[in-house]
Amino acid sequence: MSPAVHPAPTLTVRTVAIGDPGPLLDLLPTEAPLSWVREGEGMVGWGEAARVDVTGPARFAEAGAWWARLCAGATVADAVQQPGTGLMAFGTFEFAATPWMPDGADGTNRPSSLIVPAVAVGRRGDSWWLTTATARDEAGAEPGRPLAARDVSAEAAHDRAMLAQAQGGWSLPAPAAPDGLEWADAACTGGQWKDAVAEALVLIAGGDVQKVVLARDRAACAAAPLDPRWALRRLGALYPTCWTFAVDGFLGATPELLVRLQDGAVHSRVLAGTIRRPDPGASTEPLAEALRRSSKDRREHEFSIRSLVEALRPHCAALEAPEAPFVLTLPNVLHLASDVSGTAADGSTSLDLAAAVHPTAAVCGVPRTAAAHAIEALEPMSRARYAGPIGWLSASGDGEWGVALRCGQIDSLDPRRIRIFAGAGIVAQSEPESELAETDAKFAPMVSAWGS
Repeated sequence: MSPAVHPAPTLTVRTVAIGDPGPLLDLLPTEAPLSWVREGEGMVGWGEAARVDVTGPARFAEAGAWWARLCAGATVADAVQQPGTGLMAFGTFEFAATPWMPDGADGTNRPSSLIVPAVAVGRRGDSWWLTTATARDEAGAEPGRPLAARDVSAEAAHDRAMLAQAQGGWSLPAPAAPDGLEWADAACTGGQWKDAVAEALVLIAGGDVQKVVLARDRAACAAAPLDPRWALRRLGALYPTCWTFAVDGFLGATPELLVRLQDGAVHSRVLAGTIRRPDPGASTEPLAEALRRSSKDRREHEFSIRSLVEALRPHCAALEAPEAPFVLTLPNVLHLASDVSGTAADGSTSLDLAAAVHPTAAVCGVPRTAAAHAIEALEPMSRARYAGPIGWLSASGDGEWGVALRCGQIDSLDPRRIRIFAGAGIVAQSEPESELAETDAKFAPMVSAWGS
């Protein structure tokens, strides 16, 4: 079956430099915020100038084809020329080709999506910009007539309108703390999940798989619709070195960069191997040393590095991976981490690279196909967008895609409800009780982000 063809509107896009409007995450609106921010840099947005929703095995190909058509028909004036300026889209993709459990009345199972914001604000270093995107008939431009052909007064009026539109979006009340939010196991209890880990260990002992990543979910319902800005601001403050993201009600702060493509340079950060921080105020060096010496965690990390390099190698002229990982320290856990870099060689976009790499051994297992079958058999839930690619894509094909971790989906049918996710890599030396504790530690960022 051929991939579906999704219609693409004709857009007019304009980026202008602006002064510092304040922290990016403070600019977000209550409704449908869009975010990709790390250490105060990145982009936020709101509104939708264009959108495509895809699902199934061809979801990456269909989204990529739609994006190519959209870019080919767009008129773009970019006065800033930074990564993320001009025509760009925020994106989120389902982990699996098809959901393993039906939606029913659960609005937390959502399709894969690319969304072009109507208004976006970005920052790189000391450079700030504002971008608007409008459908051609809304922009008032004649089809095929470049923006450069407009007269100077029209350009100035357009810039003033952009700034007024954005400033209207910034004049918002402070985010509201959630009321009555109580967390509970969702698809299975902790005991049932440990049983699934035990079954995975049987598969590993039998040689069916070498590693399988199993996830679980928790859910909560507040007294009133959740304000995503509350959690996003707290995540940005608590985890500044992570990428704080929000797309279509799916939000979180991921420490793992699936792939970045910028001017031909490819970069990825792999995380696999984790140890909890029972006391955030205590020295981390004893924990870091224990993590470095852990044969179980080192083996888990080696699987992940190998799978990433094998997936990227066909697309890169040169690829470098470190001989040993470093320890990444976060407020709740420590991870073994490795940065992989290379040079793009085949014209792939960042979305193409994300599709080639996903799912890595860090979120699926080894061998990939056998591990995916084990997840399908043992995991009593749909992952939906959890552990899928999340990030942004530019008209040039450059972009950044993270692995959607430390995250949750606000229910589109009942915005008082949210489902959060956490997983752990199971290898031969894993113990069910320890793996359950690891998932509890990985739930902590989202639980604390929604705390009052």
